[in-house]
Amino acid sequence: MQKLHDIKEHIDKIFYSDRYYDDVFEYRHVVLPKQIARWLPPKKILSEEEWRSFGVRQSLGWEHYMIHAPEPHILLFRREKDYQKKYGNNLKPTTANNNSVGGMAG
Repeated sequence: MQKLHDIKEHIDKIFYSDRYYDDVFEYRHVVLPKQIARWLPPKKILSEEEWRSFGVRQSLGWEHYMIHAPEPHILLFRREKDYQKKYGNNLKPTTANNNSVGGMAG
């Protein structure tokens, strides 16, 4: 399948930003190369299983929480601040998500 070939060919070109913080969350963005980004479903917040299927590799606790419409190839992630200190390598108990589509995080 072409999608799997594109991911395998370009996985090393995925860019991971440094982490940045506010009082509640830590954030990062991930930039997918166009050869992978072309396979993204339009205007959809991805589950962990979905974003990992595009070759994104991150530790536990990250959620794809927003789509910046002008640049859908940039995935915006967040997780609870100090997640690893609080939960280690365990998943946090799930709660209802508040997903956003549209503008940038403020």
